[in-house]
Amino acid sequence: APHLAKQKGTKANSQASTGNPVDRQTSPTTPVSKLPLILPRQANGDASVVLSGELKTWHNITVTLDGPYAHEQDNAPNPFTDHCMQVTFKHADGTAYTVPGYFAADGSAANSSADSGTKWRAHFAPDRPGSWKYVIDFRSGQNCAIDTDADASELAPFNGATGAFLVTASNKTGRDLRASGRLQYVGERYLQHAGSKKFFLKAGADAPETLLGYADFDNTIAGKPSKVPLKTWQPHVKDWRSGDPTWKDGKGKGLIGAVNYLSDKGCNAFSFLTYNAGGDGDNVWPFIDRNDKMHYDCSKLDQWGIVFEHGTAKGMYLHFKMQETENDDHKRGKSDGTVPECLDGGNLGPQRKLYCRELIARFGHNLALNWNLGEENTQSHAQQQAMIDYIAALDAYGHNIVIHTYPGDQAKVYEPLLGDASKLTGVSLQNSGIAATHRDTLRWVNASTDAGKPWVVAFDESGTAAHGQCPDIGYQGYDGHDRTGKMTYTPNEVRQQTLWGTLMAGGAGVEYYFGYQYVENDLICEDWRSRDQSWDYCRIALEFFRDNNIPIQELEPADELVGNSDHDNSKYCLAKPGELYLVYVAHAASTTVDLSGPTHDYQVSVLNPRNGELQKTRTIPGGQIVDLVLPDAENDWLVMLRK
Repeated sequence: APHLAKQKGTKANSQASTGNPVDRQTSPTTPVSKLPLILPRQANGDASVVLSGELKTWHNITVTLDGPYAHEQDNAPNPFTDHCMQVTFKHADGTAYTVPGYFAADGSAANSSADSGTKWRAHFAPDRPGSWKYVIDFRSGQNCAIDTDADASELAPFNGATGAFLVTASNKTGRDLRASGRLQYVGERYLQHAGSKKFFLKAGADAPETLLGYADFDNTIAGKPSKVPLKTWQPHVKDWRSGDPTWKDGKGKGLIGAVNYLSDKGCNAFSFLTYNAGGDGDNVWPFIDRNDKMHYDCSKLDQWGIVFEHGTAKGMYLHFKMQETENDDHKRGKSDGTVPECLDGGNLGPQRKLYCRELIARFGHNLALNWNLGEENTQSHAQQQAMIDYIAALDAYGHNIVIHTYPGDQAKVYEPLLGDASKLTGVSLQNSGIAATHRDTLRWVNASTDAGKPWVVAFDESGTAAHGQCPDIGYQGYDGHDRTGKMTYTPNEVRQQTLWGTLMAGGAGVEYYFGYQYVENDLICEDWRSRDQSWDYCRIALEFFRDNNIPIQELEPADELVGNSDHDNSKYCLAKPGELYLVYVAHAASTTVDLSGPTHDYQVSVLNPRNGELQKTRTIPGGQIVDLVLPDAENDWLVMLRK
C-alpha cells in the first residue's frame, strides 16, 4: 500500500492529530489522505452481478456487483460510510435474510493488494435448499451506511439489481461445518447446529490474542517490534497441505497450517483480537492505517477472510474478540484518561458502528462464531447495551453475542445483562486461578437459568495472567517451572479443573489461555504444539460426549448427588435423574452417587480422561445410594451410569 512507509513510523502510543477534540464522547481519527478523492479516477462499473460459490446449503454464496468506482482513501464520498449496499435473499417459502455488503476494491484484493476498484460484495450462507431470489439495495449519502436517518438516495443503475438461483443440499461430511449447519442460540446453555440439530461443545485455543498479527497479511505492522514481533507461524508451515488456500503466490501457509494442526488434534475453536491498537500487542487493526478508523483495508481483510473460511471448513468456531481493555473506552485501567485508539470513546458512534458493520458484512456468513464485545471489557453498561443491540440488529444470522470482563467485575457487568434485560446470549469467563473454574462456571449457568434465559457459558481464560495453560512437560525443556523458576500448574491439573470443571458445571466449553511467564505465551505464541498433550485431553472429552450421544442439553449440574454441595474440585456430577448420570472424580478410590427414584438398572462405564479408553464394567440397580469403585485413587476418572 502506498501509505505503508508513513505508517511504519507511527509510534504505538502516539496521539493522532485531528480536528476532533479528544473528550469523553469521541476519539481522534486521521485520514491517510486529505483529498476528497484519490486521482486519477476510473469509470464506474456496468451494474452487472456475478454469483459465485457452490450453490449448496450452508456454503458461502457471494454476490459481486460491478458498482461505483472507489478508492480506500476516498473521503467524499467515503466508500465505507457514504455508500450503503445491502442484499435481501428470499426463499420461495418466504424466509428472508438481509445482509450488509461492503466495498471489495478490484474483487481480487487478497492476491492483488488492490486499494481501488468497482467491486461491491455480500455473502450469504443459505439455510435450506430450493429457489432463492436476491435484490440489491444500493444507496448513497453522507454516513448512510452507519446512520439509518441519513439523507440517502438510490444510486442508479446499481440499486435494484436482482437475480435468482437454486440451492441444493450440501455435499460436505465430517468436521466441515457445512455438513451440520450454522450454530444458533436456541434458548439453551449450548449452541445448536441448525442443520444436524446437534448441540455443540467447544475446546481450543484462546492464545495467542495476536493471532492476526501475521507478517503474511498486507499492511500488518508491529507497534512493539521488540516485545511483540509479527508472527510467521513457521512451526506450522509443515501442516499446510497441497490444495489448501494461500494468497499472493504462496503466502499464508504458516497460519493455514496452524488451523489444520488444531483441527487435526480434534479441537474446534480458536480466538483472536480484530483490533488491538494501543493494547498489549499493538499489531492488529482492520483499517488502512492505525490512526485512520474510517477507511478499511480491503486486501488485508480479504486475507483474514481466507483464514476464517478455512477454519469453517476445518470445523472451527471463530471467537471474534472485538477490542481489549486497553482500547475499549477512555479508561486507563480503572482510572479515567484519554485513549486515542478507542472507538468513539466507548460509545456507539460512527467509528464503532462502521467497525461492527465491516466485521459482520465480511465475516458473518461463517457458520460457527461469536461476537465478543471485548476482552476484560470496561465500557459502561449503557455503552455495552448499545453495542449489543447494534450487533444483534445488523447480524441477520443471530450469532452468539458474548462479553468478557475482569473476575472481580463479573457481578457488576453480567447481572444487569441477565434475562430479557439484554440481547446477550453468552459470557466468556476469566478467573485468577484454575481452582475456581467449576464454581465460576456454575455461578453463571445457574444465574442465567434462574433469570429465564440460559446463557452459553464458556471458560476462555482460566488461571492467572502469568500462567493459565502450561506447555507440555519437555517442550523446549519445560519441567513445570515458569521463566522465573516458579512451579506452575501441571497439564493434569488443567485437565481436571479447567476442562472437566467447566464441562461438568454445564459450561459450553473452554479455550486455553497461555500465561506470559511461558516461552510460548498469549502475545508471541506461534507454535500450538507447545500444548500438544493438552489438545489430546480436549479431544478425548469432546469425543466422549459426541460418540456416546450424550444429550448435554438435558443434563443439569448435580454435585449434590455425589455429596459435593460445596462444589469443590474433588468430584462433579451432571445428571438427568432416572436416565443418565456422569460422575467425574479427581483423586479417590471410590465415591457414592444418589440414584434415588426409579429402581431400574443402570449400565456403568468408566472413561479414562487421559487416553480416552471407555470400558463397560457392570450393571447396578437404581433407587438407592450406590458405591462406585474406581480403577485407582491416583488419577481422575469419569463414570457414566445410563439407563
